[in-house]
Amino acid sequence: MLGAWFITEILPHEAALTRYLGRVCPNSSDVLDVRQDVYVRVYESAARERPRSPKAFLFVTARNLLADRVRRSRVVSIAYTQDLDILNVLIDEISPEHRLSARQELQRLTQAFDSLSDECRSVVWLRRVEGLSQRDAARRLGMLEGTLESHLCRGLCALAKAVFGYGSRKEMQGSSRGSEHETEHG
Repeated sequence: MLGAWFITEILPHEAALTRYLGRVCPNSSDVLDVRQDVYVRVYESAARERPRSPKAFLFVTARNLLADRVRRSRVVSIAYTQDLDILNVLIDEISPEHRLSARQELQRLTQAFDSLSDECRSVVWLRRVEGLSQRDAARRLGMLEGTLESHLCRGLCALAKAVFGYGSRKEMQGSSRGSEHETEHG
């Protein structure tokens, strides 16, 4: 239930993380991209081992990611010499069970996405699929940034509910706390 953990322990800090990144990012237009990269790192790391203090881990990850970006920006690459063939993955290597599971999850996500209101669907698509900034997406849709953020939140919550099976924030928190309680005392 990594998804439920992420929703209850990490996403509630999104506003604070965005403010922090807004203060420390060298380029303010990169804030949302950096935030997304932080989420990816936190999620992947938590898949291996859940941090004891999720909020602290989130902000340390953000600081480390920014340090990595600054270091990389100072290095000038002369040429890309890597062989791209090593990145190819043979589809045959994926087990039938994994394919079926992925197909079912994609089907649930597609149905949930299609069931969103037109506004939510447009906002989620522009922000998460096309990667537009909040300002650009709001401008394109002709809505205020606060309204766009509200639609994005509703849309992402509906998608999380469809994929992870949770109905409300209380259900998510109760489920994640229950599993933590079991691991601590079970």
